Amino acid sequence: MSELSFDSLVERKPVKIDLNGTPVCVTRIGDEVFAIADTCSHSEASLSEGEVTDYKIECWLHGAEFDLRSGEVVTPPASIPVEVFDVVREGAAIKISSRKSAQG
Repeated sequence: MSELSFDSLVERKPVKIDLNGTPVCVTRIGDEVFAIADTCSHSEASLSEGEVTDYKIECWLHGAEFDLRSGEVVTPPASIPVEVFDVVREGAAIKISSRKSAQG
């Protein structure tokens, strides 16, 4: 699990964090925070370097877009969704953890 401060997140400005060796893209939209795998499933580019519009993030390299809520591909050339991580907000603290079970 990784923790960060809600106040440290700038609206629609994604940041990359490390979750136990996994790069994760964290984005704040209003009072909501989303966390998806930081690596584009098409080109292995860092999604945290992309632009956020509505609830989508665009990969800066080839323009693939992913839904921040589900990880689903919205715009090709990507065709494989990216992993989504659990986000819990407790006051000013944001806790991010993998959705994978402990048994893997």
